[in-house]
Amino acid sequence: MTDWLPYLIIAAIIVFVIVSAWGVRRLQARHVRSAVAGESQAVSSGHQRVAVVINPSKLRAEEALSTIIRSATLAGWETPLFFETTVEDPGYSQTRRALEAGVDVVIAGGGDGTVRAVAEVLSGTDVAMGLLPLGTGNLLGRNLDIDVGDLYAAVQTALFGSQRFIDTARIKIANSVTKESSQHTFLVIAGIGLDAEVVGDTKDDLKKAVGWLAYTEAGVRHLPGRRKTVTISLDDEPEQKRKIRSVLFANCGLIPGGIDFIPGAMVDDGQLDVVVMSPRSAIGWLAMYGKIVFKHKHDLPMMNFYSARKITIRSAEPMETQLDGDPSGAATEVTVEVDPRSLLVRVKNNSVDTSEN
Repeated sequence: MTDWLPYLIIAAIIVFVIVSAWGVRRLQARHVRSAVAGESQAVSSGHQRVAVVINPSKLRAEEALSTIIRSATLAGWETPLFFETTVEDPGYSQTRRALEAGVDVVIAGGGDGTVRAVAEVLSGTDVAMGLLPLGTGNLLGRNLDIDVGDLYAAVQTALFGSQRFIDTARIKIANSVTKESSQHTFLVIAGIGLDAEVVGDTKDDLKKAVGWLAYTEAGVRHLPGRRKTVTISLDDEPEQKRKIRSVLFANCGLIPGGIDFIPGAMVDDGQLDVVVMSPRSAIGWLAMYGKIVFKHKHDLPMMNFYSARKITIRSAEPMETQLDGDPSGAATEVTVEVDPRSLLVRVKNNSVDTSEN
């Protein structure tokens, strides 16, 4: 088996790249979840106060700001408030300042980290969040059918689109070795184990060059490895002991490449979809990848799906974690809970003209 492993890994890379490129065109058309089809309401056509929390390091940040100013001016609104994120603060205090100013919408301009920070502060309020996808993954934007590749269209949706409530999720991360603990909000997919190792070890220069495909290179390097023993409790039921490589917690499941990673995950159903992955070999990983990409309906013994409002995982040794594609540290215990319909977001509607004149 060992002699075949390099060939299997090479084959997996080739299949991944080919199928992922095909998936952009085909799999998204088969996307049948209600992640983007939830009930929404039109926004008042009157004056709005707008704030923008933006990551100035993003390539198109200046273009985004000028587009927002031009669109707001044409609508007869006052100049939006602008707050820049920093390395130390990805958007928390900036969003709180926007709320204190009494704005109607806060536009998150940046990657998934900026969106997550803005959403954490806005969660539980009646102030809407607009999305201006400027990152690599832009995970929430993809799940809400925001035009992640069209800056002008994304601005029009953030300013003039409809509004709907979606679920958010909270994760508590504790490390009994370092005695550190933290709590965060995430919007799409969090995880513990191999997926987090891959996220943390993806090369930044490669990610800038090839985008989300950079995760493939790190994924191949981390495929070899042993399963780790954890206990899993769903909705405070008795714990079950499992040997796993990775566990994912999904609020919604569309990932880059047009791949619907977890078809049953809906962004407003008040539930989290849990995926427990425990392959023993490269063949197991290939089988799981085939199931995901080709939407194979048969169950796999190394890939189990559950639905719950609360999940607790404990491990004797620290395991890496990630939130929406960003590393979030090692943990010996994670507790994940859903906050149903806690965040108001701007989404597209048929009355919005997203074509630039």
